[in-house]
Amino acid sequence: TYIYTLDGPEADIEQAAETDLAAILFTSGTTGNPKGVMLTHKNLVSDCYIAQSNLNIYHTDVFYALLPIHHSYTMLAVFIEALSVGAEIVFGKRIVTKAILKDLKEAKVTMFLGVPMLFNAVLNGIMKGIKAKGPIVYALIRILMSISGFIKKVFKVNPGKKMFHSILDKASLSSIRICISGGGPLAPSIFKQYNQLGIDFVQGYGLTETSPIIALNPTEHYKETSVGKVLPLTDLRILDPDEQGIGEIIVKGPMVMQGYYKMPEETRETFTEDGYLKTGDLGYLDSENYLYLTGRAKNLIVTEGGKNVYPEEIENEFQLYGEIEQILVRGYLIDAKMKTEGIEALVYPNQEAFKDSVGALKPKEEIKQRIEAIIAEVNQRLKPYQKIERVTVLDEPMEMTTTKKIKRSAVKI
Repeated sequence: TYIYTLDGPEADIEQAAETDLAAILFTSGTTGNPKGVMLTHKNLVSDCYIAQSNLNIYHTDVFYALLPIHHSYTMLAVFIEALSVGAEIVFGKRIVTKAILKDLKEAKVTMFLGVPMLFNAVLNGIMKGIKAKGPIVYALIRILMSISGFIKKVFKVNPGKKMFHSILDKASLSSIRICISGGGPLAPSIFKQYNQLGIDFVQGYGLTETSPIIALNPTEHYKETSVGKVLPLTDLRILDPDEQGIGEIIVKGPMVMQGYYKMPEETRETFTEDGYLKTGDLGYLDSENYLYLTGRAKNLIVTEGGKNVYPEEIENEFQLYGEIEQILVRGYLIDAKMKTEGIEALVYPNQEAFKDSVGALKPKEEIKQRIEAIIAEVNQRLKPYQKIERVTVLDEPMEMTTTKKIKRSAVKI
């Protein structure tokens, strides 16, 4: 039965105004309680079409929806964007890598939008398969990847799609035209390797309060360490920048929310006196209006030497370590009077990575030693004031949001 064939009188449908409320979407609540974000038709429609100035999509595309549709990322970047050009949408059932790869292959997905955790897992699987062929083959593939990446970035042509077709096909990625990572920070090394393999891989930035997209990397001129170029008609500024140009990101534009549902006080606190939305994220802009994130203002760590440390930058260093399923970096108080902090990491190991040949979990001490060895390895790459000084290996995973981000406010350890 279709709606067109149903019997009954037609209802008088009132034309919606662009200022009418279209949706109330709730924030993920990573640093506090979820809030209902009021978005109008203008907010959603303007963001949909403005984003397309940095990204070409077609009616022949097949979008893959993985996250729940009540999340702004899926609602706008998958559902509404696909509808705007008449493209197809495939809905994934589970955030399980094997099931996702099966969906991608069967549906011949061309637009794969996901979160860092998922893209990390897929890339880990690809590189693990290459390593299994031996050190010589692995070294050769890495050299070819570097050459492919250089040609793509400098000459704007993409040889990787043909060079690595068999690898991409085995990983169910051969039909993918564009991968977009959102919902959290992605390590530049992951971004780089996908592009080297011939996949147009871009990052975007936004939040529920901005419908959500406000920055997106154009495929033809991407920057690996940036979360994207600020979209047209978007007035994005850095509030009170320090000597490095880092400050809180504030934004004004047609995609910015009307406020929080039944929370007038919180709404007032979220906007500046001249109407800019305070994102709570810290970052900086370059001369070409590309945005770079450093972390959340609430998560900032001030060390004994007065240095500002952004936990997210440290956490990104662990994205390619398959033995670590979750890591949360935070400050712990060293001197209450001076308000100085040390840096600690809470780590939940990947249980599958620490099972022996019969499937039993290895001894806790052995797991702890390996985690500490990884921390020590990463510490060597960090600046002296960024080094992790204390490590706690957890027996249970930390609570996560639907976008697979750790709920920092729920961690009571």
